[in-house]
Amino acid sequence: MDRHLRGFTGAGYDKGRPLLVQAAWFAVLNLVFVKWWFPTRWRPAVLRAFGARIGRRVLIRQRVRVHWPWRLDIGDDVWIGEGAWLLNLEQITIGSNVCVSQDALLCTGSHQRHSSTFEFDNGPIRLEPGSWVAARAVVLRGVTVGRSGVVGASAVAHHDVGPGAVVTTGAPA
Repeated sequence: MDRHLRGFTGAGYDKGRPLLVQAAWFAVLNLVFVKWWFPTRWRPAVLRAFGARIGRRVLIRQRVRVHWPWRLDIGDDVWIGEGAWLLNLEQITIGSNVCVSQDALLCTGSHQRHSSTFEFDNGPIRLEPGSWVAARAVVLRGVTVGRSGVVGASAVAHHDVGPGAVVTTGAPA
């Protein structure tokens, strides 16, 4: 299929907040939130100020990027590792006792591959309590990682991961 990206409309995608709020978030994100010197204990409060629902005892390390805080719901006792990227064009829900490790990507956005103008095909992500997205793992749009499920280091979850299931890449070492 030939792509005609000039015709892309972004139909059906609502950013959820006015442009001024989006701009304010991007300024705070890039000038303060991701920096090594910004206190870890303040990151949940900043996300809450922009509409995120954040539980207690949430640890968010430096260089964590959150696209839209108002589309983020995090339970209690969650760890988000250095360099993780929560690309939440749609809702990301993270249950309690979840670990999202270093450089992991949670990506709710995609495109319709059969659309000549490559329109959006976004979907929410849900990480059930006790799940773990390991270092450099990727969870794609529309995926639920079940209770105590694991997306192993550098693995890609493009379908739901059942409770207690483990997704890895390649053959065992």
